[in-house]
Amino acid sequence: MSAGCVRWMLSHAVRTVSGGSPVYRPPALRFTVCSERYNIITASWRWSAFSTKEHNTEQTPGAPKKKQDSRGNPSITSVGRKIPQRQIQVISATGENLGLMHRADVIRIMDEEGLKLVLLSENKDPPVYQLMSGKQIHEEQLKMREKKKEKGAPVQVKELSFSSGIASHDLATKLKQVENWLEKKHHVRITVRAGHGEPAVNLDATLEQIVEKMEVMVGFVSKPKAIRDGQAAMCILRPPSAKELSQKGENKAAVPQPASSTLKATQSETSPVGSTDTTEGSVQH
Repeated sequence: MSAGCVRWMLSHAVRTVSGGSPVYRPPALRFTVCSERYNIITASWRWSAFSTKEHNTEQTPGAPKKKQDSRGNPSITSVGRKIPQRQIQVISATGENLGLMHRADVIRIMDEEGLKLVLLSENKDPPVYQLMSGKQIHEEQLKMREKKKEKGAPVQVKELSFSSGIASHDLATKLKQVENWLEKKHHVRITVRAGHGEPAVNLDATLEQIVEKMEVMVGFVSKPKAIRDGQAAMCILRPPSAKELSQKGENKAAVPQPASSTLKATQSETSPVGSTDTTEGSVQH
């Protein structure tokens, strides 16, 4: 802004304040008044509607709301007496389907029988609830905790290594240890290496024979195979699954009796030994 414009603006402001009549002011006072007027005018011009300064008038959007879990109720908890739906599907404490009921009737049953209401499935229309006692809720919560522990617990792998020339007593002790580990749901890695001065021949077959000596049924994560260029053999055992146990039971039931037991049963159904001897004696005569 030029000095002439500033001088004109200051003089105009002074005339407005003093009512239009010219007033003589000393140079120092005129300089002070001019400075004050210039600061006021500059400040008003700076924040006027023609200012290029950006004003953030837009409201910042709020944080997005978390989506509700549509997979149903993940835990077994009582909903109390505040049932949000008017009509609900109800299952009794014994597992009987009571059908569609009004929430007032459900609350009346809860008060009469001393039961609590548990949400089973919120996604269905109408939602499904079950009446449970406090003991039932506690037992279901314990079952869910056990399932979470079994699912989340990592499998431990135990390791056992010995030579192919191990003594029978030591081998029985080690196999007993393997059985204890399998009972605790652990996996067991067994490694058999060639003994000192012994040839490393068919160590995988040797390891398979050792596993067959175990008194419990086992499953294989990795079957016996040769490693270290045939200088050792390794396998990984695991506890048998429920399907494998059931198949073993079916196979036992389907196995026919041995010939010796059938022969014994036939002999027991024949005549006594004395009559046979008499017959043989008569033939000899």
